[in-house]
Amino acid sequence: MRIATLQFAPKLGDVQGNINRANDLLKNGKPISLGDHTPSIGIGLDLLRPDVLVLPELALTGYNFSSLEAIKPHLEPAGSGPSAAWARETAKRLQCKVCVGYPEIETSSTETEPDQAKYYNSLLVVDEGGEVIHNYRKSFLYFTDETWAAEGNVERGFHELTFQTQDSTPAQGFTDDIHRASTRRVATSFGICMDINPYKFEAPYTAWEFANRVLDSQSQLVIVSMAWLTLLTKEELAALEGQPEMDTFNYWLNRFYPLIDKQMQHTRDLDGEEGPKKVVIVFANRAGEEPAADDTKPPARYAGTSAVIAVTQRPHPETKGSRVGSQEDVIGNKPTLDVKILCWDLLGAAEEGICFADTTGDPKMVFGLRSRSGPGSGSESGSELGSE
Repeated sequence: MRIATLQFAPKLGDVQGNINRANDLLKNGKPISLGDHTPSIGIGLDLLRPDVLVLPELALTGYNFSSLEAIKPHLEPAGSGPSAAWARETAKRLQCKVCVGYPEIETSSTETEPDQAKYYNSLLVVDEGGEVIHNYRKSFLYFTDETWAAEGNVERGFHELTFQTQDSTPAQGFTDDIHRASTRRVATSFGICMDINPYKFEAPYTAWEFANRVLDSQSQLVIVSMAWLTLLTKEELAALEGQPEMDTFNYWLNRFYPLIDKQMQHTRDLDGEEGPKKVVIVFANRAGEEPAADDTKPPARYAGTSAVIAVTQRPHPETKGSRVGSQEDVIGNKPTLDVKILCWDLLGAAEEGICFADTTGDPKMVFGLRSRSGPGSGSESGSELGSE
């Protein structure tokens, strides 16, 4: 599968300006190197031809609104409004699915209370024909969201996406391949930023609510649209010079610890090939800075670092043929898994551009797990990532 995210720095409340910036980056936002001494050139999604494009949380409106009154002019009913119109047009032009974060208003009427309105921090999913196929509402709200949004239903965080593929198979009696269209269904979990954290930061850190739902739903693909903050100063971000904010990246990986610790149960992977089981995760964050919500708060500064990764697992080679079976560890009767983290693309913290992955190709980076030893190393801290 070909997956793209658009990482950019939307300006608070400047919807048309943000649309223009997004369109410009989609045309040439992926630098391609032509050689050691040749400047890179930027190519766009028309050449990369993604199957799905994911934008950040509240991508075209900006995020750091101080109140309901401040965000009210930008609220959109699901499927209509500037964000939906942009998603429809972009999906049809690029012939891919588009996921865009937006502030939603839902109006309902009763006999006693006409025109009741609820507001949500939402993610709209549009198919290649410009039709709305899913609308997810953020379930775990961050402090900024709580000033205006209601909690969504976590059950709407799962949806099966359908993709049309072309299979090349030789017909009997002919040497030429015949292209046949087939349908591929991909079990997908959706989340928005705070959803991957413990509920209200009050639930235990190890509750792993979102990651466990990914496992329980046997998802093959995870899409997380984000406006994830950083504590780095503007000067510290500038000093990274296009490098990712690795503390943030490592934290995101940590929030998916159950995918490392527990055995995946889905029967078919994203790309359908044989080999280790894998779950592909898309972190679609934004970059830049927005003004403080009020005089008591600092500016909102974002961590960028968008990435497309996969957690892969197979039975550990050392357990094959053991007396308790090929997927069981002698200790604790628990699966012993050979786990790796594949990373196809990882953007810088302050970078604007396209993050792109073809998950059938080789990743840029592979991380393995190293055992930790010594006192106090329990099952939840018994391994750490190491590059290979």
